[in-house]
This record gives sequence, C-alpha cells and structure tokens, in this order.
Amino acid sequence: MKKVVIFGISDAAELAHFYFSTDSDYEVAAFTVDADFLPESGEFRGLPVIPFETVRERFPPEQYFIFIALGYSKLNEARKAKYLETKALGYRLASYVSSKASVLNDGRIGDNCFILEDNTIQPFVTIGNNVTLWSGNHIGHHSTIGDHCFLASHIVVSGRVSVGECTFIGVNATLRDHIKIGARCIIGAGSILLSDADEGGVYIGSQTERSRVPSHRVRAI
Repeated sequence: MKKVVIFGISDAAELAHFYFSTDSDYEVAAFTVDADFLPESGEFRGLPVIPFETVRERFPPEQYFIFIALGYSKLNEARKAKYLETKALGYRLASYVSSKASVLNDGRIGDNCFILEDNTIQPFVTIGNNVTLWSGNHIGHHSTIGDHCFLASHIVVSGRVSVGECTFIGVNATLRDHIKIGARCIIGAGSILLSDADEGGVYIGSQTERSRVPSHRVRAI
C-alpha cells in the first residue's frame, strides 16, 4: 500500500484518516502540523504527530505522500498556502475519491482532492487541484471546478459551468448552466445563481423567517 502523512489534527484530519484507512489503497503513517500546534500527547488517532518543519527528514517524499486536511479558512487560502509549501518540498499529494461516488469524467481530478460519498461527477468535467467536494453534490457535464475550491454538500452545478479558484460554495446552492463564477467568490447556503459572478463576489441566500404562529397553535404538520 502507498503511505500517506496527513497534515492537520482537526475534524477534517480525523475524517481524512477514516476515509483513507477504510476506502483507499493508502495507509496513514502519521500526522503533521506546524510546530506551534503540536499536541501535548504527541499523537492523534493513535499515530505520531510530528512537526511539519521536520517531516521531510522523518517521512521522505520519495516514500510518502502527503494529504493537506484543511477546510476553507481564509477563503481556502490557508489550504492553498500549505499545498504549495508541500509541493515545494518535493512531495506528491494524495487524493481521496470515495468508492461510493459516481465518477464519469475519465479521472480528470487533480491532486490533494477530497471527494466524498454520493458525489456525481458527469462526463467531461474537470476537477482542479486541492478541491474538496463534500458529500452529495452534482457536478454537471463539461463543467470546470478550479484549483483550491471547497464545495459543501448537496450543491447542484449544472452543465458547462466554470468555477474560479479558491471559491467557496455552501450547502444546497444551485448554479444554472453556462455561467462563469470568478475566483474567490463566496456563494452561501441555499443561494441560486442564474448569471455570471464576478471575481470576489459574495452571494448570500435569504434565511427563512419565523412564523408569527407558535408551534402549539399549528393544527396540522
């Protein structure tokens, strides 16, 4: 089996450990974090946690992959920076693609991607590097997801959509076909985009308001 070191000790890292360990041809060898964030115990999930500053000495890039298990902090820039730093050290970055995802795009998926269960990736889709697709998304035919994006759950990306790098898309968002989303956009939960979005755009869906009728007065549900 190929061996991978996971960067991070957050919930994302714990999930990465689970998925790589149960549904991939990778064996997780250790975790690594920046030295300032080392846990007192020196371990996580029963495996050693070592300073990232020394990872090349302990786990050389000729023998180990690395996976950057970070979320969308600072609009994906934190994950992007660590991805680039790791590449500069000469590492290959592992991707996880769930065996329970429907992947029909001939493997056009970059490195350090995290694609969870029940995603549907249609033919002729291109997924860039360092992209997270949480569970249950639909990525329509001929669409492109740029590098360093994070898509939460149950998003519909229709056909021939282009999503620029470092964009965040929240749960249950819908993107109509043939539109272009610029880089570093925030598309909030439940948003519906029917036209192009310029770089740096923020789109927030409206929240459902509370009814004036209290729950004990509702006669049917």
